[in-house]
Amino acid sequence: MLRNERLTGTTRKGVLIVLGWTFVGLGVVGVVLPVLPTTPFMLIALWCFARSSERFHAWLFHHRIFGPPLRQWERHRVIPASAKFIACAAMSASLLYITFIVSVPPYLVALAAAVMGYGAWFVLTKPSRVPETVKDGNR
Repeated sequence: MLRNERLTGTTRKGVLIVLGWTFVGLGVVGVVLPVLPTTPFMLIALWCFARSSERFHAWLFHHRIFGPPLRQWERHRVIPASAKFIACAAMSASLLYITFIVSVPPYLVALAAAVMGYGAWFVLTKPSRVPETVKDGNR
């Protein structure tokens, strides 16, 4: 029975590593495609790596490009204003596209609008900067 449990844990870690790298790949694609967000995919990848591989987690957390926003999110739940703007603009463009350009049933447009509305609300309610008390070292 111990062997079976170990296999399950090993399998779970393997699945999380594969998922983590899949989300890293999607995040990298999001760097060049404006309709695909980068940071949420990297956050999911970081979560997967945190539960499966300390090495991959440390690599992503300290990555030269992707690390700073991930650290800001983890430490202070900060989403930079530029990321908020890009996220809301991409969601708006996507909603306009599915509403007026492609033929999508109205109930799917409404569902997409609701999901995007929640996403916009979530993003916009988070702080845009690290609190001053933290920057000054008072906290």
